[in-house]
Amino acid sequence: MKLIAIGLIAIIHSALAAPPQTQAQIEGLDYDDPSVLGAGAKIHSSGASGEGSFRVPLFLKNGLDPESKRKQRMMERAQKMKSFAERPLVNSTAPLTDVKDYYYYGYIGIGNPVQHFSVIFDTGSSNIWVPGSACKSTACVEHRRFNRSSSVSFANTEQKIEIQYGTGFIAGEVGVDTVRVADSVAIKDQPFATTSLEDKTFELPRSQFDGLFGLGFTGGAEGGVTSPIENMVAQGVLEEPLFGVKLFRSSGRASGEITFGTYDKSYKNKL
Repeated sequence: MKLIAIGLIAIIHSALAAPPQTQAQIEGLDYDDPSVLGAGAKIHSSGASGEGSFRVPLFLKNGLDPESKRKQRMMERAQKMKSFAERPLVNSTAPLTDVKDYYYYGYIGIGNPVQHFSVIFDTGSSNIWVPGSACKSTACVEHRRFNRSSSVSFANTEQKIEIQYGTGFIAGEVGVDTVRVADSVAIKDQPFATTSLEDKTFELPRSQFDGLFGLGFTGGAEGGVTSPIENMVAQGVLEEPLFGVKLFRSSGRASGEITFGTYDKSYKNKL
């Protein structure tokens, strides 16, 4: 069978700054920031701070104009990227399974001891979520559910979260724990959601995956949490601030891979 490889490369230019708390703050404070990307989802925030508030950008007459601020931020990012060469290098590749060329999923581990989940690696969002053990929705019962009490490293933030995607809705609570990609790269203190409600969009057989792993930037994350990609960069667990995806057309078999910190250069002539 002839394999068709499609290389998708994403370069992570992270601001590594404290994330905004609400969508209003994102739109008002950093609307001209190229690191703030939309998640393709309607954002509902019910965190402890920022509820019902908004910020309006003000520019001093004699201060920096928006374009000068943008250039300054880009220069600061370039300096931070340069420091990566001095950090420990770790690469991780996770196999992906193709479901009718419609979506691809792989596995992650959460907690200590590790609990495994199948997730869609999604470039259009920035949150991690998996079904919670207390969730009684059909979609949750059909899939693996995260047991908070079984992980000695889990911490509850008591922050509620709701995410309305274009084709589905989930609600739950935000917790913090170690998240492992392919059991080799550990993202410490990573915020993620355990669901208490999932609509029928995530029921079998349509959704063979348990949850979702957002690959976007923090600016597109629900609840103002730090995205896993930016945490990887900030914690220095990547050889380079990028990831690569290689996909093959298949029929239910392991049919691709996602690599963090590098990419398969045999499928790409120039980055």
